[in-house]
Amino acid sequence: MVTAAQPLLRARAVRHLGPNWYACVMGTAIVATAGAALPLPLPRTALTAVWALSLALLLALLAARALHWAHHRDQARAHLLDPATAPFYGCLSMALLAVGGGALTVGRDWIGTRAAVTLDIVLFGAGTAVGLAAAVAVPYLMAVRHRVDPGEATPVWLLPLVAPMVSAALGPQLVPHLPAGQARETLLLACVAMFGLSLLATLLMLPLVFARLITAGPLPLALTPTLFLVLGPLGQSTTAVGQFAQYAPGAVPAPYAEGFDILAVLYGVPVMGFALLWLVLATAHVVRARRRGMGFAMTWWAFTFPVGTCVTGAESLARHTGLAVYDALAVALYALLVGAWLTAAAHTARGLVSGALLAGPRPAPAAPRPVTGRTRSGAVR
Repeated sequence: MVTAAQPLLRARAVRHLGPNWYACVMGTAIVATAGAALPLPLPRTALTAVWALSLALLLALLAARALHWAHHRDQARAHLLDPATAPFYGCLSMALLAVGGGALTVGRDWIGTRAAVTLDIVLFGAGTAVGLAAAVAVPYLMAVRHRVDPGEATPVWLLPLVAPMVSAALGPQLVPHLPAGQARETLLLACVAMFGLSLLATLLMLPLVFARLITAGPLPLALTPTLFLVLGPLGQSTTAVGQFAQYAPGAVPAPYAEGFDILAVLYGVPVMGFALLWLVLATAHVVRARRRGMGFAMTWWAFTFPVGTCVTGAESLARHTGLAVYDALAVALYALLVGAWLTAAAHTARGLVSGALLAGPRPAPAAPRPVTGRTRSGAVR
């Protein structure tokens, strides 16, 4: 029996549910989509089940966040005005896009191709709109409302800028499902435009993050996992150019289609090289932080989706170069992805059951009461 107090209790439970929780959806969906293209006979049923889990998580979070906005608008506004939280609104876009893309990749085995295409069109449209809005609104808020110091720069600032790159990477798979001619070419070139938008914006922001590491030292322990977020635009852009090359024939004239095929290799190889360099650097920082007592936080989900984009990037390079080394790289990175996902998911489930992850921030400890004593001279101190 539902009492009148139960809806209020549910509303209170989501007061501190921020947009960063969409990272759970992203990290789960990429396990399914990245595994589908591996040169290994992974069971499609298992991948489809993981995608179904990501869809269920997305629906649950959309409902919970709607409840959050309806009952805790003061907290929602505080999130937008907080430079540490506002960039996570890019995660909403990427969660919608990741689940939509997974519908065509593996979800169609469960719901059928027609329903998968429809679902992807809806989620791609919504995710792209949210992503473009976040790519403009969050940097605008950072400039005119937030007060940030260069020493406060973190990879979290990249999140709203990476969202259009996810659209660029996942949009091309809808091209064959559109009428030939203007519709296909428009969608493909729109994805190319979003690729450029995201890439150039990332190139503006990334130097701030690297300069902060060099000049101000390592990130705080809880934020150290966010160094893996830098892999997102690197792996996703490599995936995007590979998708352009795969779907350009029949969508754009032949010379441009051939150009995309060249771009997939000439861009993807050096960028994947830098991604591996950053992976080693970020891992070294995480090992250091772990030795200094870094415990679980929701930032651990940064170990999932960005690594997954490197898996899909390596798979793309394997297709376009025919080199077995990229197949091996994709398999190794996928093993890392699955391990990270299992770890983050287990800790998150434990934190939800205990209520620790939905609890509000702990109040600062009260100042110690002044201690009075008497000196030998009798004066009170």
